[in-house]
Order: sequence, then C-alpha cells, then structure tokens
Amino acid sequence: MGNKILNVIVQLSGWSAWSGAAANSGVMVFMGKRNLPDSPVDSAPHIPVLLDEVVSAFSSLSGQRIVDGTFGAGGYSRALLEAGAEVVAIDRDPSVAPHAEKLAADFPGRFHFVSGTFSELDTLAAPFAPIGGVVLDIGVSSMQLDQSERGFSFMREGPLDMRMSQSGQSAADLVNGLEQEALANLLYAFGEERKSRRIAQFIVSARDTAPITTTIELARIIEKAIGRKPGDAHPATRSFQALRIAVNGELDQLVNGLFAAERLLGEGGVLAVVSFHSLEDRIVKRFFDPEKGGPTQSRHLPQVKVDPRRWDPVAKAAKPGSSELERNPRSRSSVLRSAVRTDIAPRAVSHDQLGVPVVRGAE
Repeated sequence: MGNKILNVIVQLSGWSAWSGAAANSGVMVFMGKRNLPDSPVDSAPHIPVLLDEVVSAFSSLSGQRIVDGTFGAGGYSRALLEAGAEVVAIDRDPSVAPHAEKLAADFPGRFHFVSGTFSELDTLAAPFAPIGGVVLDIGVSSMQLDQSERGFSFMREGPLDMRMSQSGQSAADLVNGLEQEALANLLYAFGEERKSRRIAQFIVSARDTAPITTTIELARIIEKAIGRKPGDAHPATRSFQALRIAVNGELDQLVNGLFAAERLLGEGGVLAVVSFHSLEDRIVKRFFDPEKGGPTQSRHLPQVKVDPRRWDPVAKAAKPGSSELERNPRSRSSVLRSAVRTDIAPRAVSHDQLGVPVVRGAE
C-alpha cells in the first residue's frame, strides 16, 4: 500500500492520505528519539538486539512453531532453533537467501523460509499452523545499512535507493519528484525532523541544478541546510529515516503485521516486537493496550464500554543493558514489547488510536 500511495504523491505533487487514515486529517506527528545512531563504516556484521530477552519472551520453545516475520540475517531464527523451536521465516529482501540456505542446512526439517512481507504473515504461515508465537524486528538491519549499494546509510557512498524489496520507487524518486511542501511534511511526519522545511528548501534548490542521486550527496545537502554540532547525531539521521519509512511503507507494514499476528495466533500465543524509534514503539504499545491511545474518560460522564483485551498479560518494555550497549552501540534505541494472546476474536485492521502519523499534501 505504501508504494501505491507514494505513486499518487509523486504524480500529483500533492498531499495523500497515509495508510488509510481519515482523509480530512492534517499532519499528525510526534517528536521522539532519533532512529539509528551514527556508526563507523567499519562496524561489525548484523548483531540481533535484545536476543536473550526475545527468546525469554516465549515461556517454552521446545516443539513450538514460531514465525520470524523479519528474518534478515537470521539471528533470531537461529537462537529460536537452538532453543528447540521450529521456525517459519519471512523476508521480502532477496539478499537474505544465503542466510536462509545456511539455516535450512543446519536445521533440516525445522527451518522453513517463505518470501514475502510480514504484513501478510498470517497467510504466509497458514500452511504451517498451528503457530505458537511471532517475533518481529522492525526497520532496517545493520546488514542493510552496511551494504552501500542499497543506499540506506548516510555514512556510505551509494545510490539513493533504500528499497528493501529492491523494487518499486526509490528514495531518489521521492527526493527528486516531490514538491517542496510535500517533501517537508514527509520529513516532519516520518522523521520527526523539526527543520524539515529548511531541509526541503535546500534539496529543491540543489536538484534544480542536477538530480540528487547518491546518499553522500543528500547527506551533505542536509548538513549544509541545518549544520552539525559536535556530539550530536548526524543531521541527516531523521531525514534518512523518513525517506526509508516512506519508500518501504514501513508503518503500513507494521500495523498490518500486528493485526496479522493477532489473526494467526491462538490463545496463549506470544507476539514479541522489537522497534527502533518512537513512531514504531508507540504503535506497538497502543496495539497491545488500545486504552492507552484513547481519550481519558471523565468520571462525570457515562462510561464507555471497554473492548475485551486481545493481549493479556502485556510484558513490561525491555531495553538493552550496559553490556549489550557496549557490544552493539546500534542497539541503544531498541525496545522490546511482548504480550500473550487471549481467546477474544481478532479485530478488524484499524489505524485508530495507534498514533500512526499521517502525511497529506496541500489542497
């Protein structure tokens, strides 16, 4: 859905509703922590974050069938397999094939790989039912960041791409195709970038001379627009996050994936979700506990009937400890939320009360 919507934005150079949100909504944004910390270009290969905590979220793994909806380099899948589980792994990135082949060879009969997106995990995993749990690691992986040809990182020279599926619209299409106001609001909504309008102004000015085609070129334009203070995150951090989210329809994927897990899991099933920035974490938190996203009820008014809980209990959010932060600095913004499925029938997919930002163009 995300790419389809962005096609409309580029073609019309106007605003478009994001992810099925109300068409008359304005720009809804929430300021929060930055997404990915600066990392040196020679950083280590992908290290799964909060690995012990993710495995511990499942009370018993021996003989259980678990869906790893965001396979990547297979770190979670391997740990779950080593703990005795059978794993159904899903990923849309063709570059993960060698990692999947390795696990299939190491765990014959217990590892199954399905190509696709985790937003459809209930359909993709249906042939392997019953499923005892689902784990999701949201966003870009270190493996993708470290592949300069993928264009995810502002620290590496590469084409301005950012497509996880390696198909459809690229970040360059958005940077060079969106009108200034639409681009500014995209950066504000999905990157929580306070200086989005100045950045968009500098981007449009630069592309009037020649198209912006590389990551380093865009990063330099952004740094020129807003400057850089010693000790701060790279000034392009939020803008690159916003473009990546838009290119891959990541928030659509997250919302649909959460509801797909709710449909897939029966009573007692566990859903564990690792997120890396406040937009994602807010959505997960409110999905597990919808009352946190709704208005406060006045005790002087008739009380609204509370919808039965689909997830209970909901575990306390887990964050990396000092030893993990020292070992893997990229883990510092990660948050794990997990919960247990009740026997209440699944809900229809809805963005209401989940805090999903909306991007629209000028009328």
